[in-house]
Amino acid sequence: MTTTLTPMKKANLLLLLVVFFWGLSYLFTKNGLETLPPFTFLALRFGLGFLIAALLFAKHLSKVNRKTIFGGAILGFFLFLTLACVYLGLQYTTISNAGFLGSLTVIFVPVFSAIIYRKLPEKKVLIGSMTAAVGIALLTLESRTGFGIGDLICIFAAVAYACHILIAKRLTNVKEIDALNLGIVQLGFTFVYGLICAFLFETPHLPTAANTWADVIFLAVFCTAFGFVGQVVAQKYTTPTHVSLIFSLEPVFASVFAYIFTSEQLLPIQIVGAAIVFFSVLYVEIDFKELKKEKTDPEG
Repeated sequence: MTTTLTPMKKANLLLLLVVFFWGLSYLFTKNGLETLPPFTFLALRFGLGFLIAALLFAKHLSKVNRKTIFGGAILGFFLFLTLACVYLGLQYTTISNAGFLGSLTVIFVPVFSAIIYRKLPEKKVLIGSMTAAVGIALLTLESRTGFGIGDLICIFAAVAYACHILIAKRLTNVKEIDALNLGIVQLGFTFVYGLICAFLFETPHLPTAANTWADVIFLAVFCTAFGFVGQVVAQKYTTPTHVSLIFSLEPVFASVFAYIFTSEQLLPIQIVGAAIVFFSVLYVEIDFKELKKEKTDPEG
């Protein structure tokens, strides 16, 4: 019995690895923001991330064209807006809450997609998105008493990232735009936007503590250079609704890491919510008909 992974399945597996690192990123971000202001932290993270990615793919990046640069400027803006909202929100809410509310992207992407393209997602994806939204609600509604400004800011982050996902898909379908270069260029523009805001609203400075540098370097390498470039490349081979659904696992990873490393507790209803999100993703991503066919056809 042999199983061949389709380009979409490979892309979705790459996105799953990206989401694993992004779930861990909340912990490093929360720690880093204790010693650096948010825009300065964002600029430093994406500046290093862009430098790493640009050096690794220097030969490929040398072929960048105007359309890719223009697209990267647009994507970078929405990425900056997303991360700026997450960073600001983390100063007023918990790691778990930020992860849960940020993943409301799973709702916004199908809604925005249906409005733009005037077409509903396939039934299986629509069901998975709806059940994942229920899981996120259970994770969020009981996480704290009251609904604060940090929670609202994190919802804005989810809206901004839904726009980023849809725009990334549109841009990667343009023949003249290379997905890898697009992913790298957006990091550079995110750095520029963050640096401008750092000088406008903060007093930028480099970290003085070794652990803050460790936070920044981890985020720059795994969550920025690998994560955001990997996302854009993967989106060429999958759909926006699949992307948003896989990203709904981010709060599950975030809450697990928060529990392990910071002792943030999850209530029983939140654990149920996390399980619903997890199985919603499995429901959409696993082709049960294909599995059944393989079991009945061992020679396949």
